[in-house]
Amino acid sequence: MEWLTGYLAIGAVMGFFAGMLGIGGGALVVPLVIMLFEAQGLPREHILHLAVGTAMAAMLFTSISSLRAHAARGGVRWEVFRRITPGILFGGLIGGLVAGILPTRWFAVVFTGLVYYAAMSMLFERKPKPTRQLPGPAGMFVAGAAISGFSALVAIGGAVMSIPLMVFCNVPILQAIGTAAAIGFPIALSGTAGYVLSGWGNAGLPPYTLGYVYLPALAGIVGASTLVAPAGAAVAHRVQTKRLRQIVAVLFFVLATRMLFKLW
Repeated sequence: MEWLTGYLAIGAVMGFFAGMLGIGGGALVVPLVIMLFEAQGLPREHILHLAVGTAMAAMLFTSISSLRAHAARGGVRWEVFRRITPGILFGGLIGGLVAGILPTRWFAVVFTGLVYYAAMSMLFERKPKPTRQLPGPAGMFVAGAAISGFSALVAIGGAVMSIPLMVFCNVPILQAIGTAAAIGFPIALSGTAGYVLSGWGNAGLPPYTLGYVYLPALAGIVGASTLVAPAGAAVAHRVQTKRLRQIVAVLFFVLATRMLFKLW
């Protein structure tokens, strides 16, 4: 219980940025959760997997809250959501299962590389060709599987890849953010299943875990994130987000670099 305040604060951060940028929040949440897990003295060899699995499970609840807020403002492209979801479900389950058996150090490298990619995507925006469109059903399945598979490795919600893809294909930025919030749910669903299964029965895990999901942290993060996500969505529809995206990108660089050095 003494760590509840920290988890609530992390949840508030996750909820706000999930609502505002549709990013799921994992890239910010995982390094922060790792700090608390280290301070609590959880088993070092399982800290990264527990942090990512817990963040992925939290996204299940945060994405619903964010999705409802964006949908109420007409910011979700449901036809894009339907086309990409089959690949999302497939890739997320495979990614979650694979993540559970990856060595921690190389897992950290994968995480950091993808977070750096997310930061660069936010810092440098390029205008797409006006004739470019989203791919067909097969292309959307492959894109969804790739996005979800990598997202399951690091609990980033997929928005750091799905938003650039949609914007690259001329989907308006607010619709891309809202649709990414919707895509975050099937990513979180399949990824969480993978983390639960891959960690199931591991004798080295601390008490109160469900596979690689640490339930006390999940409760605190979800309690705050679901309340704050609608406020983040409201900000996204009221103000210009370019400066905020740049701030988040800098945070991505700092937190991911700290985590990499700490775990290595």
